[in-house]
Amino acid sequence: MSFQIKPNKKETENKTIRFPIPLIENIENAIQGQNVTFSRFVIQACEYALNNLEDNKKSNK
Repeated sequence: MSFQIKPNKKETENKTIRFPIPLIENIENAIQGQNVTFSRFVIQACEYALNNLEDNKKSNK
């Protein structure tokens, strides 16, 4: 499954995290013109990583 940017919203809670500046720049470049916020991109990337982590755990059993 490939990562796809989706512009929908869900109930949220604020968390403060630090990003390396080059990563911020790369994310901002990736979402430019995509109708998605920085936060939504990060949420989707985390969901994608967690889903793939679970898939890897299942395949290693």
